[in-house]
Amino acid sequence: MDNKVVTTIARTLYDAGIATLRFNFRGVGGSAGVYDAGEGETADAVRIAEWGAQRWPGRRLVLAGFSFGCYVALRVAQDRSLARLITIAPPLERFDFSVLRAPLCPWLVVQGDADEVVEPRAVAAWARSLHPPPQLVLMLGAGHFFHGRLADLRDTVSDAIRSD
Repeated sequence: MDNKVVTTIARTLYDAGIATLRFNFRGVGGSAGVYDAGEGETADAVRIAEWGAQRWPGRRLVLAGFSFGCYVALRVAQDRSLARLITIAPPLERFDFSVLRAPLCPWLVVQGDADEVVEPRAVAAWARSLHPPPQLVLMLGAGHFFHGRLADLRDTVSDAIRSD
């Protein structure tokens, strides 16, 4: 929850008037539990979304995820109505995204073309194969952690939100 990509996205959403909530996955930072390959983490994210719906009644759910968080966010989106989904650097090689369908909400996928963790060409091919396809932004020269490119990432997300 303290990763610079995560905090940049949260700040961008907050600045756009979207209530935000960041959390650590199981076993990360001071959180309890142990890694559960996406199963338990998805259940936790669903519970957090439910809490947010009670905390901010009448607001539509926006989910954003970075790396592993993309996988969890897209899994949550399978059973939830969303206002928007934002996924940054989805790790296709590490998790089975092929069983997850594209949500019917506006969906932004941002991928750095110099990502050293996630294969950019695989992400682009995957995104283009989906129906409906997400908005895909390949950020030239950006690595996995968007070093030196956080302002560009912020602007990309902000532009996508304003286009709704």
